[in-house]
Amino acid sequence: MKMDLVSGYKGVVGLVFGNENSSSNEDSYIERLLDRISNGKLAEDRRNAITELQLVVSESNSAQLAFGAMGFPVMLGVLKEERDDIEMVRGALETLVTALTPISHVKGSSNEVQPALMNSDLLSREAESISLLISLLSEDDFYVRYYTLQLLTALLTNFPQRLQEAILTIPRGITRLMDMLMDREVIRNEALLLLTHLIHEAEEIQKIVVFEGAFEKIFSIIKEEGGSDGGVVVQDCLELLNNLLRNNGSNQILLRETIGLDSLISILKLRGSNFTQQKTINLLSALETIKLLIMGGSETDPGKDLNRQANKTTLVQKKVLDYLLMLGVENQWAPVAVRCEAMRCIGDLIAGDSKNLDALGRKFLGEEPQVEPALNSILRIILRTSSMQEFVAADYVFKSFCEKNADGQSMLASTLIPQPYPMNRAPLEEDVNMSFGSMLLHGLTWGETDGDLEICSRAASVLSHVLKDNLQCKERVLQIEIEAPVPSLGGPEPLMHRMVKYLALASSMKSKDGKSDARPHLTYLLELVSSSSATVCIRGLAAVVLGECVIYNKSSESGKDAFAIVDAVSQKVGLSSYFLKFDEMQKSLIFINAGSTLTRKAFTRSSAASMADIQDEDENDLSEQGNLDHPILSSILNSYFVNLVTRLEADIRDQIVEVYSHPKINVAVVPAELEQKTNESDSDYVKRLKAFVEKQCSEIQNLLVRNATLAEDLAKTGGGQNSQSEQRVSGGSDRIQLETLRRDLQESSQRIEILKAEKAKVESEAIMYRNLAGKIESDLRSLSDAYNSLEQSNIQLEKEMKALKSGGSSTFPDVEAIRAEAREEAQKESEGELNDLLVCLGQEQSKVDRLSARLLELGEDVDKLLEGIGDDTGAAGDAEDEDTD
Repeated sequence: MKMDLVSGYKGVVGLVFGNENSSSNEDSYIERLLDRISNGKLAEDRRNAITELQLVVSESNSAQLAFGAMGFPVMLGVLKEERDDIEMVRGALETLVTALTPISHVKGSSNEVQPALMNSDLLSREAESISLLISLLSEDDFYVRYYTLQLLTALLTNFPQRLQEAILTIPRGITRLMDMLMDREVIRNEALLLLTHLIHEAEEIQKIVVFEGAFEKIFSIIKEEGGSDGGVVVQDCLELLNNLLRNNGSNQILLRETIGLDSLISILKLRGSNFTQQKTINLLSALETIKLLIMGGSETDPGKDLNRQANKTTLVQKKVLDYLLMLGVENQWAPVAVRCEAMRCIGDLIAGDSKNLDALGRKFLGEEPQVEPALNSILRIILRTSSMQEFVAADYVFKSFCEKNADGQSMLASTLIPQPYPMNRAPLEEDVNMSFGSMLLHGLTWGETDGDLEICSRAASVLSHVLKDNLQCKERVLQIEIEAPVPSLGGPEPLMHRMVKYLALASSMKSKDGKSDARPHLTYLLELVSSSSATVCIRGLAAVVLGECVIYNKSSESGKDAFAIVDAVSQKVGLSSYFLKFDEMQKSLIFINAGSTLTRKAFTRSSAASMADIQDEDENDLSEQGNLDHPILSSILNSYFVNLVTRLEADIRDQIVEVYSHPKINVAVVPAELEQKTNESDSDYVKRLKAFVEKQCSEIQNLLVRNATLAEDLAKTGGGQNSQSEQRVSGGSDRIQLETLRRDLQESSQRIEILKAEKAKVESEAIMYRNLAGKIESDLRSLSDAYNSLEQSNIQLEKEMKALKSGGSSTFPDVEAIRAEAREEAQKESEGELNDLLVCLGQEQSKVDRLSARLLELGEDVDKLLEGIGDDTGAAGDAEDEDTD
């Protein structure tokens, strides 16, 4: 093993830094120190040498490289053979830890070789060295165990999979590591870090760790350290717990059914109003555990849904909803990050669970007399908070509450009762005694006077969740009228009219005054679709709204019907440009991310501090983002919405084709040609009118066919200028003929592909039979050689018999009889083998004939394919005849 370590490392160092002749004085010094350690006679001198070595390696990258090239065998030898000398063992372990630790004060380029990483690679390759280190954990000396844990942690950090595989093969290796959790505090803390790295994405090790009592030990340490008020050790315990539960349904079941979830939920209980950064991180780690339990395990686990439901039920039974509401809604001293994570947990807990939805709907918060439903309190957060992250998290609660919950939506919609005009102008702080619906309507109408529509947009987001997939709620909202009568409308102002007006104000566009409420809305949406200042998603969403006005428009009134909208889109935007907005939105990054399921990044030590120090974005920050989309889009654009837009786009294309195929037939303008000219006789006037009508009828028919064709082509292509297509396609008959030719071409192409496949198959079979024929030819040659050998033996025997006769011997066998018998046996064997070969050749000839016929059908030259086979066979036959002669 020592020779492997030295030769392997010297090879790497030689490739990176040149040959051994360029070694520095520092390398020579390290070599002398290692020699003193290995061959020194005095124990004190050897200990001094190992101390000097540790200091040199800790200060220089080149020293680390030199140590890696020469020092590992020496240090491992000390650990293996000198266990009784504790000081030497300590020094060897400390030196190894130093060699595997990057030197922080030495700055180099990113491409420069990292000696600590190379040393870790070398040491981790030897399974025997890992087993040696694990055995050191049984030593009584504190520093030996401490340095050993540090060394294993360094190896795990750089090469986790290699260490995981090695430790699994060591008898009682994991058990020894688990025993370290019951050791002294410093050892225990190092063991926590080591186990956290060890079990990461290692299901087998996770199972062993759990059966070794990991859950009991983790919660025992957390309780001992003071729960959420504890230090970084609590954070390490929770990170270890989360690694055991992440995507592991069996471990979640064991936790739930053995020690239960009470110990976990107790961490969420607040003790005092003081929130340090470490307490914030500890609470975030505990909330991460709650989210992992709500997820229920791996996506590929067949029992995930049952496990998730069981976890949700148990959590609610343990009153986790009360603690989450306290953290996320009631406690105003909690940091923003904790409040946001708690509300996301609430949303996950109630999503798709009817019992949990009802439980949240029945929750009341506050103290008498200021008691109100929990949903009202969450809505107030949406309307009042200055934190964009908190708004998005609270909005997620309503999104989860309303998703596939028709009863809950109807319950919220039933409270949408407009307040008197003075109440609508009341400050937001006076909404404590309002119902949910009144508070929502108050938010929808707030901010019109000063142009601040942030609150209105937040309230509109909540209203969209209430209306989603619920026809009764939509009908109720359409009937809502607010504020005093508006003279331009001749009656109370509909709520949806107010929403469109706010939409125009929000993008700094003023709608034009008109007699109807349809024209300003249409004008604004058309301007928004083509606006260069609007974001890609806003232009796309405006295009969706216009398309829905085409699909669901049942009006027959002039200027408001579907044809008028399509005609306006064609003139103001252009159909090609209009459909391009859909394509641009669907290719945007936020839309792509919404359509895919993103894996949430694990909450670890490295990410904890940044999450705990979340800084809120204010409106000024948002305004500086330029053309970026609003953060609320991340909660609106989910996979359901993406699929909805995709379906709507197809329906919009079809509807536009239908509208263009049946344009309006009412003509209000009378052409001048229809009036009778001065001094024109009645008969001439009638003839001219007849000719004019015939011409108009012909043009109308051509336009109908052309409109239908162009609209259908545009709907299929989805964009681009089709001026050349308009010139080529002059009528429906040409398009039908072109479609027929395209179909025939497609069928011919498919037929050609089939013939190509059959040709390739026949060629493959021909090659196979050619090889078989070659084998048969080789067998015939072997048989001919055997026959010739037999003839030679026969001739030799005849010569020997003649020699015997000439020698005058009186007792010799009947040579002629023996020869005849041998010939007869040989002939029988030859005839048998020849008959077998002839039968095989007959069968193969039949197959070759069939293949030749098939190749002729496919246009192949059969003679050319069989040319080589015939020549070889003929040559073999000639050779056989000559041998026979």
